[in-house]
Amino acid sequence: MTKKVAVVGVGYTDFNSMTPEVSWKEFMYEACQKAYIDAGVDPREDIDSFITCSEDYWEGFSIFDEFVPDQIGAVLRPCCTVCGDGLYGLGNAYMQIKTGKMNIVAVEAHSKISDLLTFGDIGLFSYDPIFDRPVTGSVDRTHFAGIPSYEKNSPKPLVGKTNEKERIHPYFLAGLEMQNFLRKTGTTEEQCAKVVVKNKKNAFNNPNAEYEVNITIEDVMNSEYLFKPIKKLDISLNVDGAIAFVLASEEAVKKLDVEPIWLRGFGWSSETPWISTRSMDANYAMLASRMAYKMTDINNPRKEIDFAEVDDRFSYKELQHLEALGLAESGEAGKMLDSGDLDLNGSLPTNISGGSLGIGNCFEATGLQKALEVVIQLRGHGGKRQIEDVHTGISQSWRGIPSGSGAVAIFGR
Repeated sequence: MTKKVAVVGVGYTDFNSMTPEVSWKEFMYEACQKAYIDAGVDPREDIDSFITCSEDYWEGFSIFDEFVPDQIGAVLRPCCTVCGDGLYGLGNAYMQIKTGKMNIVAVEAHSKISDLLTFGDIGLFSYDPIFDRPVTGSVDRTHFAGIPSYEKNSPKPLVGKTNEKERIHPYFLAGLEMQNFLRKTGTTEEQCAKVVVKNKKNAFNNPNAEYEVNITIEDVMNSEYLFKPIKKLDISLNVDGAIAFVLASEEAVKKLDVEPIWLRGFGWSSETPWISTRSMDANYAMLASRMAYKMTDINNPRKEIDFAEVDDRFSYKELQHLEALGLAESGEAGKMLDSGDLDLNGSLPTNISGGSLGIGNCFEATGLQKALEVVIQLRGHGGKRQIEDVHTGISQSWRGIPSGSGAVAIFGR
């Protein structure tokens, strides 16, 4: 088997809340074309395999695979779709190359969520149809077509009455999980609010971010409770965009005029989505990180990892994931945030990109967004947000409510 695998090219679009002027095919084409140019490869001649990451429900039609090859340069070439987060696609590309059968593999993931009018309804389809979904009642499409930004009209209360039926948005589970996390670790709502303030401020230094804003902890704490203790500003807002990676074997890297960023370790874990049969802890992140650390020979992640990009689609998730990854002890992540350890110049810079709270919820492209920032930092292309003297970075993904699915990728120069 080939010994090492590297990222040799990345491409991405801007991230915007509404993109009526372009289609998802144009998004995919733009990101892939930029990645191929960055890597210096011809997709029709040099790339051995293509992977996209998508979910038919988010796309709005079935068998999304059939609509993929044209815009990514994969016509009549090996091409498959991973029905999951983009970081899973990166892991699949890694494994394809490690077999020795493939030398160069492209991975693409995207979001065109602004086209979806029934966000709450689709979300409920991921809940168990017998035990969980009926409890939530019927979702009002007008009130919960998505979680709007705080500049727009507020969503209606968590529970309301329409024809004597209760409405509960599928994000109610995040509220329950946050309650559990705060109670078990002693983390406070104010510390979660600090995550929002930090990440939205970090987004000012990311030209591709959509939701940068200078707010205070008081602004977050005074925002409306939606899924208590989750408040309106604790939730990342939806965004459109696409990201593409090109991975290559060690042998192929030697033939390319690029500076490789090595994918040193990868791990994944998929727990049951049945909320009645699993814990509310981030076990998926813990198990995935253990696999990645073992592959990378990392024994003390707190000392051996320079910075982190972790899933923060809800504010508490950043702190929960840091602890699950072993980058903080239980109950310590909030204290690290208070002391400035998670800031740009701290001992463990976290979500310097702005994270999902600052960039937006990219859905299946979220994991690749985390990996993208790690690659940008290791290349030294972070601009105003560049972290000094970094050699090893970790990216972590979570597929979102109600899944217990996640992955971890560790990169190094």
